[in-house]
Amino acid sequence: MGFSTEVFEATVVEAVADGATPCFAVALSGGLDSTVALHALRELPLTQSLRAIHVDHGLHPDSGAWREHCERACLAIEVPFTDALVDARPRRGESPEEAARRARYGCLATELRPGETLVTGHHADDQLETVLLQLLRGAGPAGLAAMPVLARLGAGWLCRPLLRFRRRDLHAWARARRLSWLEDPSNREAGFDRNYLRHKVLPALHERWPAAALSAVRSAR
Repeated sequence: MGFSTEVFEATVVEAVADGATPCFAVALSGGLDSTVALHALRELPLTQSLRAIHVDHGLHPDSGAWREHCERACLAIEVPFTDALVDARPRRGESPEEAARRARYGCLATELRPGETLVTGHHADDQLETVLLQLLRGAGPAGLAAMPVLARLGAGWLCRPLLRFRRRDLHAWARARRLSWLEDPSNREAGFDRNYLRHKVLPALHERWPAAALSAVRSAR
């Protein structure tokens, strides 16, 4: 199908109808997914306000350069930019992935203004990974529902309007608009569970079942 701004807008409109507000804050990592979310939201006529929040986990020596990239990207399109530094060190028995997620969402929930809607760049391939991880952990129906399109977060909302699209769709859209983004080298480390699925398991699944990611999105919803 490819990335469709009409489908993207329809998802956002549906989220607003369900309670979210058209005042958006994008969780901007500087990667492809959040970069697409930022630019797509900026094109929507219903967007009343838009800003970006960058969370620095302090785990990589280049994190300062990543922050500067995000600030420059926002400056170029006149979007207000906020950054925050978090302590993402794992607690006892906690994985590095879970520690980073906990620190990130804790920070974003605190940074979110009353009624504001936080938008993340999660897409269909992310949803398939999440469903599989939950299945392998023995999760029940609530866990297998994985990431909802809309949920409460802090004083506002959390919205994931890119769940209906594959990462390759976002990549094609970003390339066509000559957008620039960062590639986190940690995403290539197969020692992390999600990365192992992404690089070792999902290519075989998609070869056999090309619609696997979108099917997972439907099942989760």
